[in-house]
Amino acid sequence: MTELFGNYGQLIVFLHVLSAFIWVGGMIAIRVAVHPVIQRGGVTAAEMLENDVKSSMLVPKQRLGITLQITGRLFNLVMLFIAILFITGLIMAIATGGHHGDLKSLFLSKEIIWTVMAVNYTYMYIKRAKAWKLFSQGEVALAKAQMSFIPNLLLPINIVLGIAALWLGVSLRGL
Repeated sequence: MTELFGNYGQLIVFLHVLSAFIWVGGMIAIRVAVHPVIQRGGVTAAEMLENDVKSSMLVPKQRLGITLQITGRLFNLVMLFIAILFITGLIMAIATGGHHGDLKSLFLSKEIIWTVMAVNYTYMYIKRAKAWKLFSQGEVALAKAQMSFIPNLLLPINIVLGIAALWLGVSLRGL
């Protein structure tokens, strides 16, 4: 691993940071930019006051369908990057002796955070898959119940943990 990291260290670090960026950045984009617009029905409050736009507003079933599609695409996209993050992190930890050096606590803290995030991601992935199945069967209320904790609890937990892990990663690189 030391030789691999010595020869391809810049690429390994780049892939590691890119993977974290896509995972955490994707969650932030969904939670902060996409989800609020979908929940509002795609129409701003000002537009609703100025015009009679009830016909262009999304109904709850449409909102849930769009949310399920978006989260499904995000979850499938980040799956590859979670694997890359894990592999590159393992290479760096082994190559630099991170588990045995002075920065052992930083390495372990970061690994614990990413592990908790991966477990949370897996739980969200399963809940979303169950919701999609229920939605496809016409069970909108049950599908919505499956998704209820994802946007307001589970996703924000992973965002906060991801930002903390990114901070620890910068600390490990000595920047």
